Amino acid sequence: MDAMNAGTIETGRLDLVPLAVAHADEMAEVLSDPALHAFIGGAPHSAPALRSRYAHLVAGSPDPSQTWWNWVIRIRAEQCLAGTVQATVTAEGRGGVAEVAWVVGTPWQGRGIATEAARGVVRRLWAQDVRVIRAHIHPDHHASAAVAAAAGLAPTGHRHEGEIRWESPAPRSPVGRP
Repeated sequence: MDAMNAGTIETGRLDLVPLAVAHADEMAEVLSDPALHAFIGGAPHSAPALRSRYAHLVAGSPDPSQTWWNWVIRIRAEQCLAGTVQATVTAEGRGGVAEVAWVVGTPWQGRGIATEAARGVVRRLWAQDVRVIRAHIHPDHHASAAVAAAAGLAPTGHRHEGEIRWESPAPRSPVGRP
């Protein structure tokens, strides 16, 4: 599982395009609403700060047991970026474990974009023989919890830094895949 296998993911309305430094200027605008940080902390990044961050992400994980897959979410009909989705895949025994996350800019929320993107990434991860997919979600972030549930994840009793771990083991057959 290497970064070269991430590739573009096509869903009904979206293209999940591998992250590039060139996306930073448009993404700085997409992610400019401070409300996006209500559950994750911090503040919006400027375009130069995002360029630096994206350069780091595109370079890949310094840990050889981890692969970073990062995509921007492009709405095909509108030809614009609307957010990001990511997966950190760690090799563990037979198959990998993936930590996934998503963020959609405020103007595009409530349209099912995060759900569609998360489902696309989960399908790609199953195809790459990832055996467990996880997300960590703030207990009060109901919209993100709904996305996780729609992508086939369920809350567990585990908490990390105040967030609930949502998880889904690999399905036994293609029928069970989200």
